[in-house]
Amino acid sequence: MLGGRILYGGDYNPDQWLEHPEVLEQDVRLMKESKVNCVSLGIFAWAALEPEEGVYQMDWLDRLITRMEEEDIQVILATPSAAMPHWLTQRYPEVMQVQADGRRNLPGKRHNFCYTSPVMREKTKAIDRELSRRFGRRKNVILWHISNELGGNFADSVCHCEYCQAAFRNWLKKKYGTLQNLNQAWWNYFWSHNYTDWEQIHSPVPNGETTSTALLLDWRRFSTEQIHDFYQMEVQAVREYSELPATTNFMYFFKGLDYNRMKHGVDVISWDNYPFWHKRKDEVPSAVKAAANHNIMRALKRQPFLLMESTPSAVSWREYNPLKRPGMSMLAGMQAIAHGSDSVLYFQWRKGRGGYEKFHGAVLDHKNGTNTRVFREVTELGERLAGLGEKIQGTVNRPKAAILFDWENWWAVEDTQGPRLDIKYVKTILSHYCAFWEQGIEADLIGMDEPLDDYLLVSAPMNYLYKDGYADRVRAFVESGGVFVTTCFSGMVNETDLCFTEQHPLEDVLGVIQEEIDAPSEEFENSFHYDGKTYPAKFLCEISHAKEDTEVLASYEEDFYAGYPAVTCHPFGKGSAFYLATGSDQEFLRVFYRDVFRKAGVENALRAKLPYGVTTAERIADDGTRIVFVMNFKNEPVIVEDIGIWTDVETQEQYEEALRMKPFECLVLTKQKTNGN
Repeated sequence: MLGGRILYGGDYNPDQWLEHPEVLEQDVRLMKESKVNCVSLGIFAWAALEPEEGVYQMDWLDRLITRMEEEDIQVILATPSAAMPHWLTQRYPEVMQVQADGRRNLPGKRHNFCYTSPVMREKTKAIDRELSRRFGRRKNVILWHISNELGGNFADSVCHCEYCQAAFRNWLKKKYGTLQNLNQAWWNYFWSHNYTDWEQIHSPVPNGETTSTALLLDWRRFSTEQIHDFYQMEVQAVREYSELPATTNFMYFFKGLDYNRMKHGVDVISWDNYPFWHKRKDEVPSAVKAAANHNIMRALKRQPFLLMESTPSAVSWREYNPLKRPGMSMLAGMQAIAHGSDSVLYFQWRKGRGGYEKFHGAVLDHKNGTNTRVFREVTELGERLAGLGEKIQGTVNRPKAAILFDWENWWAVEDTQGPRLDIKYVKTILSHYCAFWEQGIEADLIGMDEPLDDYLLVSAPMNYLYKDGYADRVRAFVESGGVFVTTCFSGMVNETDLCFTEQHPLEDVLGVIQEEIDAPSEEFENSFHYDGKTYPAKFLCEISHAKEDTEVLASYEEDFYAGYPAVTCHPFGKGSAFYLATGSDQEFLRVFYRDVFRKAGVENALRAKLPYGVTTAERIADDGTRIVFVMNFKNEPVIVEDIGIWTDVETQEQYEEALRMKPFECLVLTKQKTNGN
């Protein structure tokens, strides 16, 4: 646990208040009152730290770090590259991004810089080194926060300037070696798109090449590599005078960067969580999406992560921004802890008086000081986390199930032309994950390169692209006793988006032979019968043949492919593989996965049936002690029955047979280790 406790606090922007020292002193006092023990400093402070090129003014930061140390408040110190000062863009306009249409951006917003630009790298390294020299060994500075939300800019992480074009071509040369290899891998014979000179290759742009899916895929890979290289450059700079760990804050289902690649060199995973609470009265969709993101971040390194940003009230950038209802701020914070976070940090501590985010939620509003509902709720959670920290220190989540979530697969499947153009990869993943969440089954969301040995169950919905070696790992997993689930439109292409021309790479494991894929309109939707009920077959309907030893669990009921298998299960080695040849609805997935969980031998932490809106997560200590979080995302009381005997970690109250939960309540439970429990 970084800093030896659950970190609580968040983004602090004192550079906006340097002319008001009384405000800064008040901040420190109120931080102590609200149980804040950690702040992030300097994230957007480049202009205050270096008001002129080469002229550093860091005494104000020194004083604040000292003041925080006096009050036992730890500091996450940021590098300021996310927002450039105007002297930099005026003197060196080449640092700004070039859009796909060839226009260079004007100064403004954030991340409006080219990650390849030599000047940008030079100026970033210079201020990073100075920060490291001044503060890298300070007692209460515990972590480097490199930049902020890398890739979150005008153009989804990319720049099209000549520096980037040259870097892209060099990246392709290293990857493919020769143009002949590249042309073959990209299938450039199509439309006579063979390259005969490396200089002919250009980034995908609307007025140029956008139809080569292999180009699109490699451009996204390259963009991730460039940003990762920029991150590593910053880490190297701050490490000149410091040995502190480093992080950079990831984002909420951000398509622009492959976090499976970005995680390398990131010592502690951190991310920014802004679910759309109260979009509707049913909070389950928002809870599911937030939980899935937590589990992605946890699985990147299979260790606790940091919730770097959240809001105690409302955001300011959606079409409408509802306040968090009473209890939701507490529950959202506890949800993060339950899923593996060792922090609850907010953006932001104090609302600014002006600027784009002046109405974004904060611990302190523009007025009323501590006399607000938000401040009281923040203080309440701070007190709770202070008491809980010692009890969960050293605990980790160890789920026995995993769901494949892979960025390269995301990019490839949504760029492909046919059988449908409205494929939404994340939506598909969440529909499957929801069946896990509703039944309280924890699942890591992992990339294709991750080992499978620790899991009993792996689900891979719409696993369109197969990386080299992936099929072999799945085959070994099932053969050794694992349960594998996958769906139609899986195993279609290799790493460069070339279709497999013989059999499905896992045909022997799945026990089905693929033939055709129908993409029916609503008027041509099919159906199948499963476990005594009829369910819709829609969106994609694959026509396949079951092998002799494959159990057909459901068949299509209509149209020319009536009788063909819709749901199958195939034994392979000591394990089994389920195959969903069609899309269906959430009710079917709920029933289907109930049977899969039973087959795989996975249960929720309570070993109990959960009412709708209630879920569980579990953190386990090295000695086997189980800390179970039971969360009610319904704004009404619920009862969870047949739970056995549990003890409340915080109050020591004992619960027998049933839990009576309040609206938006999270209970933290444990029990003695007996009979393998």
